[in-house]
Amino acid sequence: MKIAYLDCSNGISGDMFLAAMLDAGLDIIDLRRELAKLPISGYGVSLKKVRVGGINTSRLMVRVNQPQHLRYLPDIRRIIRESSLAPAVKKRSGRIFTRLAEAEAKVHGCKIDQVHFHEIGALDTIIDIVGVAWGVHKLGIKKLFCSPINVGSGTIRMAHGIFPVPAPATAELLKNIPYYQSIVKQELATPTGVVLAKEMSFGFGALPQMNITSIGQSSGSRQISGHINLFRLLIGNLLKDQS
Repeated sequence: MKIAYLDCSNGISGDMFLAAMLDAGLDIIDLRRELAKLPISGYGVSLKKVRVGGINTSRLMVRVNQPQHLRYLPDIRRIIRESSLAPAVKKRSGRIFTRLAEAEAKVHGCKIDQVHFHEIGALDTIIDIVGVAWGVHKLGIKKLFCSPINVGSGTIRMAHGIFPVPAPATAELLKNIPYYQSIVKQELATPTGVVLAKEMSFGFGALPQMNITSIGQSSGSRQISGHINLFRLLIGNLLKDQS
């Protein structure tokens, strides 16, 4: 059985997850073709090779070249529904966005269709979620496993003020999964990264017994003193049934 393991010892974000999949073997041209199936425009996607701590990594670059408006969950659902993506990709992407909206609604005390997505509704997050859902489908990964998530520590400035790490929506999404704080005074796990890990992972814990066939390494754009901003995706075959 083909599986993947998300190494979140340095945190996780949507763009780092997708970049790691590209680093592990997905083609950026294929990704562009898939994203072109969405009824959205005004952006460009590229992959940049970056050395972080002496390690070769990939970094996803999303360029937005047209003004974007706030989106609600019905808007996201319509975009996915009207696309020509594979049914499995549509279903998975829609489910992930719904979970994200549910967390935001719980935090803000409103109905999920009333959630202003803010950063989460940005075009680059649509790209991250749909791209990862497509990538798992394209790579033929049957199960994903995940390490406990390093969320960082300190505070983060958001639209409504300064909040402790993990941010409110992130904390809501972290319910019932293992995570921990480190001495790094930064947000290391974003809501998009956490919802992808939570909704797509079969289980959380140590690396399962597997024959690794490819490794994807990615890095974020932030430079954090004393911290290697590195995310790893290990892909291979399960040697012992974990079910």
